[in-house]
This record gives sequence, C-alpha cells and structure tokens, in this order.
Amino acid sequence: MNRNEIYNKLATMHPDAKCELDYTTPFELLVAVILSAQCTDKRVNLATKKLFEVYNKPEQYAALSLEDLKPYIFSCGFYNNKAKNIIAMSQSLVKNFGGEVPSTIEELTTLGGVGRKTASVVLGTVFGIPAIAVDTHVFRVSHRLGLSYGKTPDKVEEDLRNLFPKEKWVKLHSYLVFHGRYVCHAQKPDCASCLLKDNCEEYEKRKKE
Repeated sequence: MNRNEIYNKLATMHPDAKCELDYTTPFELLVAVILSAQCTDKRVNLATKKLFEVYNKPEQYAALSLEDLKPYIFSCGFYNNKAKNIIAMSQSLVKNFGGEVPSTIEELTTLGGVGRKTASVVLGTVFGIPAIAVDTHVFRVSHRLGLSYGKTPDKVEEDLRNLFPKEKWVKLHSYLVFHGRYVCHAQKPDCASCLLKDNCEEYEKRKKE
C-alpha cells in the first residue's frame, strides 16, 4: 500500500472536498453535526436553515424543552435522541464553558451528546486542529482501500493517524468522506471512474469474484 499515492489520488479526485454542513458559528456546526447522524447533510441543511433563524445560541437551546425543538428537527430522523443531545450539549456548554465551544477533544467530549466523531469534525473544520472523524464513509473507504481493518471507528481512527502525518488529517477526512459519498458508494461503488482502482483491495476482490 502506498499511502502517499492514495492521498494524492484522493486529492486529485476531490479537490473541493470540505464540510458540507451549513453553519456560521462553531456552535451551529456542533448542532448540525449532531443532527447529521444517520442523515444526509442536505436534509440537515434544510432543517437548520429554519432552525438557526429562530435559535442560534447555546443559552436559547439550554432553555428549550424537547417539544420546543422537535418540530424543527423532525425531518432529520431519530429526533427524540437528537433533541435530547442538543439540549444536553447546550446546557453543558453554558454551565461549564460560558457558552463558548471549547477547542480540545477532551473538553468537547465532556459535552452532553458529543462523542469523539462529532468533536473531531468541529476541531478540524472550525479550529483547523488536526483530527480525523470516522463516520460511515471514512470507515467503509478505509477498509476497502486496506488503510485499516479496525472493527471500530476508534481503531480505524488510530490506524489512519498512524499512517498519515498530522498536517494531512483534516483534508484526509474530507477526501475520504467525499470519496465515500460520491464515488465509493456502499452498495454500488463507481469503480469505473475511480483513480484508486490499482490501490484498492476491494476492487481486486470484486474482479476475482
């Protein structure tokens, strides 16, 4: 496996790769990332466009009830859990950080409803701090390319961090997400248009089958 070649080909295929969630503040991104679990970014953006016009500060969310919030996020799925997490996160933010989104993974993951993946997205996207968030796209593509055989997101993250230098982590995350979203689909990967065929263990396996 030539990790540099894989990285460069991903960069060539996805030069505009970036976070596709709409936000104007670190807090808005935090809310959007929580809503994006098992939901498309496009659907989240439709919901947050209306939501952020009404509520866009942690102090506001901290005072909301589930019933206040659910109508705005219903379309994102799993709205009960997501509403609980957003309210809990906002209350933690107000109580422990004066309403300011912290910039370390240790502090971010103390917030209600915020796991390592969500924290890593915020760190890399807003603060430019080296981090690799492992979502379903990153997990799938990493396995198919042979970058990791880890059975958990944490193990895949560890493998990627060991393979690539820190300064590449944020862009690598975006490249892998875009690749999984637009080329290496879960059911029908578009191998014909992929520059990584020669680097892909999954492609070799499918050829033999």
